[in-house]
Amino acid sequence: MARNLDPKCRQCRREGEKLFLKGEKCFTDKCAIERRSYAPGQHGQKSGARLSDYGKQLREKQKVRRIYGVLERQFRKIYAAAAQSKGVTGERLLQILETRLDTVAYRMGFGSSRTESRQIVRHNSILVNGKRVNIPSYAVRPGDIVEVAEASKAQLRIKGAVEAAESRGIPDWIELDSKGMKGKLKALPARSELPSTINESMIIELYSK
Repeated sequence: MARNLDPKCRQCRREGEKLFLKGEKCFTDKCAIERRSYAPGQHGQKSGARLSDYGKQLREKQKVRRIYGVLERQFRKIYAAAAQSKGVTGERLLQILETRLDTVAYRMGFGSSRTESRQIVRHNSILVNGKRVNIPSYAVRPGDIVEVAEASKAQLRIKGAVEAAESRGIPDWIELDSKGMKGKLKALPARSELPSTINESMIIELYSK
């Protein structure tokens, strides 16, 4: 299975903002953005050139891809599905990304990062409506129950991730029973509940050309 193996901290530095790819490290002063806020590479500190409109659109698309951990072909399929569905394309794009099983597991706190949540899903540690699902891109629907499998509830990394997520707060569209390591997707997230640092209109403009 193809995956992005670029160092996580370099990806954040390339986009110039925290993408929260390294779990708890992103919330400490060890975060690479806190220490080196310029782009990586030999000319990172000198890169101050103005981007064209196309360059800004491309950077926004790359940022969203990196946040959700999807490759270019996957992202194009998700965009096509969003464009064909009812509603605002940009909002539907983010809703599809947010309701992937790996992202839902991350939002519920079953993994400290989306990468770890994806690994937990792959390792058969997540149940959806009582059935084992090991496909990270599985689309979770409103009303679905997502929980940690009984055999995996003793894992220290899952316990630690649940405690950390609970202290930071759980999104309003998710109902969580942290003790039972079980959650429910109450509804699709509204645009106002999604990250404000994402400008999805730039992505729409990029793919509309």
